[in-house]
Amino acid sequence: MVVIGTPDEESSQIFAETVTTGDPTYVGPLAGVALNLDVYHVLESDVKDGVDATIYDEQVGLMEDALPSAELAELVRSIRAK
Repeated sequence: MVVIGTPDEESSQIFAETVTTGDPTYVGPLAGVALNLDVYHVLESDVKDGVDATIYDEQVGLMEDALPSAELAELVRSIRAK
């Protein structure tokens, strides 16, 4: 399992696809190498629910408020579902 904390949709998509189906840019060593790892964004409720609330708020709270949390979570969920 891989947990990413990327701040925007473009980087989230690239990292999520890289660890599932292989590097989509075809420039790195994982080009075409499907690792088939489950990938989650740290802003997904599944991740948040699995972490102590105090620690999550200290480490991720500001990020959760500043970033498009729902969009990032949905993007990574959709890549995981492929």
